[in-house]
Amino acid sequence: MPAAATHTHRRDPAARGRLIALLLALLVLWPMLQTSGFSLAPFFDSNNLKVVGGFLAQFLPPETSPEFLGYLGQASLETLAIATAGMALALVLALPLSYLASGAAREKVSLNPITRSVLTILRGVPELVWALVFVRVFGLGPAAGVLALGLTYGGMLAKVYAEILESADPAPARALRASGAGRLQALLYGALPQAARELTSYTVYRWECAIRASVVMGFVGAGGLGQLMDQAMKMLNGGEVASILLAFMVLVALADLLSWWLRRALDTPPAARALPFGWRSAALLLLGAAGLWASFWLLNIDWSALFSRDAVQSMGSFVAGFFSPDLSAAWLRKVAQGVWETLAISVIGSLLAAMGGLMLALPRWRTPWNALLNLLRSVPELVWATITVLAVGLGPFAGALALALHTAGVLGRLYAEALQNTPAAPARALRLAGSSRLLAFCYGTLPAAAPQLLAYTLYRWEMNIRMAAILGFVGAGGLGQLLYFELSLFHYAQASTVIIAMLLLSMAVDWSSAALRRAMR
Repeated sequence: MPAAATHTHRRDPAARGRLIALLLALLVLWPMLQTSGFSLAPFFDSNNLKVVGGFLAQFLPPETSPEFLGYLGQASLETLAIATAGMALALVLALPLSYLASGAAREKVSLNPITRSVLTILRGVPELVWALVFVRVFGLGPAAGVLALGLTYGGMLAKVYAEILESADPAPARALRASGAGRLQALLYGALPQAARELTSYTVYRWECAIRASVVMGFVGAGGLGQLMDQAMKMLNGGEVASILLAFMVLVALADLLSWWLRRALDTPPAARALPFGWRSAALLLLGAAGLWASFWLLNIDWSALFSRDAVQSMGSFVAGFFSPDLSAAWLRKVAQGVWETLAISVIGSLLAAMGGLMLALPRWRTPWNALLNLLRSVPELVWATITVLAVGLGPFAGALALALHTAGVLGRLYAEALQNTPAAPARALRLAGSSRLLAFCYGTLPAAAPQLLAYTLYRWEMNIRMAAILGFVGAGGLGQLLYFELSLFHYAQASTVIIAMLLLSMAVDWSSAALRRAMR
């Protein structure tokens, strides 16, 4: 065979498409890199490194005085209680809203646009923004955190619940409807038994996320470990901050362990028995009820005061200020700049996290790398942002770095699991044919795992766009910085415009992410 023909035969047929895709990506990413202020110079500045090193040195040794450990234990329990009570409120909202929003068990499949719009608003506004609003109305304390979690997570749970019910096999529900059963009965006996395991698993996962969120909301005065950490950081007490971070990491590890145990129990086939519920199910229900009662007892929230006439009037006057958004040309230009900055923070942060997470997912000896991944994802983005602001200064680059550090921990764990579950035969065949380990990975393992890796990355990008909108609360740029500044000055008309922009940006990202996932199928 001629040499030219041999060369053509060995050429990668997808090389041109990959090159075009890479050039298009660079064309889109370049202005975002400029907007985010991406630069490696701060990491090589000796003065900068001295400041960061001095700051980190203050974290050692951790504070271990009996008095502080008492406060730490109380704040840890309060964080758990806020997450549990917030999830309970979210379930109260999610169950009826998912029933209205879902097209499952309907004789004529139709979705409720009003309910879907309500869900978009609830989950589109970050929980930290809701917490800030409730703190302004009801004052400092855990009540604001519980209400904020209930609203945001109620919207998230209702949307996912509706989609899970719609994905179940419709035949049993249709048969029940045809025999004269109502829609609620058809859902309970036709769709719910199929979806129960997935619904429970997602609820447990959301409770795990609520623990992290409750820490973040403490930065605006909503109680728990976050409020204690905010006070310690304002007083530049590194030892106390280190102890709080260690307590939070232990809390997250315990939540992960409980979540893993519950998911494993859900995956275990039920034993044959006469009764529909066994002793384990009854014990779990009793444990959940006891935990919920203990949470409300510990928080000691006066619900009657929250819904008193004074509170309602205060809420009404506060909310009324948001119904006249500032639509002046000058302010809209400023908000548009904040939207672009927020988008750049989320994209660059997610891209850096994807690259870092993939590098951390590749080593075969997982123990030290899993510990590093757990450390990265255990520290909330807002805490990372306070450190990156010190390292690179105020602005969007600090926000992108904070997102990258936290999300690398999340994606690294997910990437490692996806790569481990990928069939090893193609890569093994390439190694036997003489390929290097790198080429075997690139052409044997990566193509099979790529759809799952991209799906995980897009999912985290959806989460990061919401978090990027609030990192500005600690000076990391974007819409969050605008919102925090305007609320601090009681400029509610301008703050209203920023919140509307957050909602529209969240909706646009959800739509584009869903379109990309559909295109990958």
